[in-house]
Amino acid sequence: MNKHAAWRFGAVIVPVAALLFASGALAQAKKPRAVFKATSHDFGKIKQGDVVNHEFVFKNEGGAPLVVDKVETTCGCTAALVSEKRIAPGEDGKIKTTFDTRGYSGRLTRYIYLVSNDGENPRRELSLIADIEVPPSARIDVDRYNVDMGLCLEGETPSAKIVVKSAGQRELKVEMAHENVKFFSAGKPLASPFFLPTGESREVELRFPPQGRTGVQRDYVLIKSNDPVRSTLSVYVSRYVITRKELQELFDKYRTVLKDRD
Repeated sequence: MNKHAAWRFGAVIVPVAALLFASGALAQAKKPRAVFKATSHDFGKIKQGDVVNHEFVFKNEGGAPLVVDKVETTCGCTAALVSEKRIAPGEDGKIKTTFDTRGYSGRLTRYIYLVSNDGENPRRELSLIADIEVPPSARIDVDRYNVDMGLCLEGETPSAKIVVKSAGQRELKVEMAHENVKFFSAGKPLASPFFLPTGESREVELRFPPQGRTGVQRDYVLIKSNDPVRSTLSVYVSRYVITRKELQELFDKYRTVLKDRD
């Protein structure tokens, strides 16, 4: 290629390249782009049980409307709400977040995602950080949450026992509830609520009414307390109710087996 041809080639290529660059820049400028003032917020030290809020602010610095598809959170303890679903170029948007610390302790990070038509970052990650301090509190322990009472006779009044313990640093307040169950301790009706000093436990007897239906029977007994983490627990109680005739049939069927074992 001679100098004259090279000059003509360059004269063509340079404007074309400049045009393509300008077109690309123009196309890029016409795309939406969410720019956040900050993508992380640290609440510092807060008390367990606090519900705290923070607002993330962003701006659409692109040349086209920013359309928000959704805002996702990674935990049920965190809620997020965007101020507008469509943000015009040059306009601001906000994401209001709420973090419920009940049941959590220590240093935690929870994530929020802004899903939009931002071509550069369609799923923008945001984070909330907190050091959750647990003050001295009551804590409940139950020796079992699943009670199998086995076979029960129709018309019988079955009962089962569980042990409730105060395992926290403060006195435990306990209420037990079931519409058909009566609660006893040491053979006497149990007052509700009852209180347990730290480290103490109590055996509670659950007395069910006479069994009027046969087959598998199931109940949930609720236990409410001032434990800030587990304020409501449930104990699952099951049994299989049979008639006296069915019991006699079972006894007759397995009488030989029982004698052989003796």
